[in-house]
Amino acid sequence: MAKNQVGAGPFARRPDNSAFKQQRLPAWSPSLTPHTVLSVFYGLSLICVLLGIWLLITVQNTYQLKVDYTNGSCKKCFEMRKYPANATKNCICTANFKVPKAFLGDVFFYYGLINFHQNLRRYMDSRDDAQLVGRKKSLKFPSTYCKPFAYDENGLPIAPCGAVANSKFNDSFRLVYHQLDGPAVTVPLHRRGITWYTDKNIKFHNPPTNTTLQEAFQGTAQPLYWQRPVYDLDPEDPNNNGFINDDLIVWMREAAFPNFKKLYGILNRAHALFSHGLPAGNYSIIITYNFPVQYFQGKKEVVVSTVTWFGGQNYFLPIAYLVSSGMTFIAAIVLTVIHVKVGRDGKNMEE
Repeated sequence: MAKNQVGAGPFARRPDNSAFKQQRLPAWSPSLTPHTVLSVFYGLSLICVLLGIWLLITVQNTYQLKVDYTNGSCKKCFEMRKYPANATKNCICTANFKVPKAFLGDVFFYYGLINFHQNLRRYMDSRDDAQLVGRKKSLKFPSTYCKPFAYDENGLPIAPCGAVANSKFNDSFRLVYHQLDGPAVTVPLHRRGITWYTDKNIKFHNPPTNTTLQEAFQGTAQPLYWQRPVYDLDPEDPNNNGFINDDLIVWMREAAFPNFKKLYGILNRAHALFSHGLPAGNYSIIITYNFPVQYFQGKKEVVVSTVTWFGGQNYFLPIAYLVSSGMTFIAAIVLTVIHVKVGRDGKNMEE
């Protein structure tokens, strides 16, 4: 004969008789009357328009100047870079421009690329992060994700491997200010400290070595389209070579959109002439033209910009707030008209 068990039967899974488990907690149910809803709509519209105007004024306080040097004054170099056989030949050109109004405060110099899709998944995956943190095993045996940029024609492993590193932007610039009553002056730039802290100190490390950096990379090959090996990217600063080279780190952080700009340098305001920023006047950029853009129908530019707490000159967010404000206000007007014409008294809705 079966024994009766405690807790058996249809009430075995009944929740405890508590306010939480029996859903008897106090609750507030808002009464959405026309007056409440319309007040919310008009309030949101006012908040969005105020934020939009504030951000718009902030953005307009930044100054930005773009110099396209793809063709034009650099036409000779542009034509020269059409042919892969000229990849290792140097070509220097000069682009002139005028700064109509002084750039006050900190001034940032960027290089920009148009129609270069760094956001393609296969391109973004074509790298070896284990190699970039300095693991010797990955130097000798690059990740399969790096193919076809993992080994050179002689079978040597490429460092750094992958399509991202292989396509590194390698134009260089020297900015010159032409004074009205004095000689031309080279604009001093900070070329170090342009990376994210996490990238420089966590994601990128040189392989450990007790000798020179060149010995640490012995047995590896430079990427196919590089003009210098990774251990000699910056001949002027031995501490800016290898995987911790600032320009390499900036390039390895892929852009989300096909039109983008990346930081090249920051104005060194220690110079007396540039202590307040970049003065108005005539300038020229002496460009070592290496990076080809014909293969992806792209363009190249130098961008000079000031920044605020909001960042650079980007109108997307203020315009988005103003558009949202307008749409919310129109919806509020429509609801108001409907309420006046056919609406009922709010007291009837509470019954």
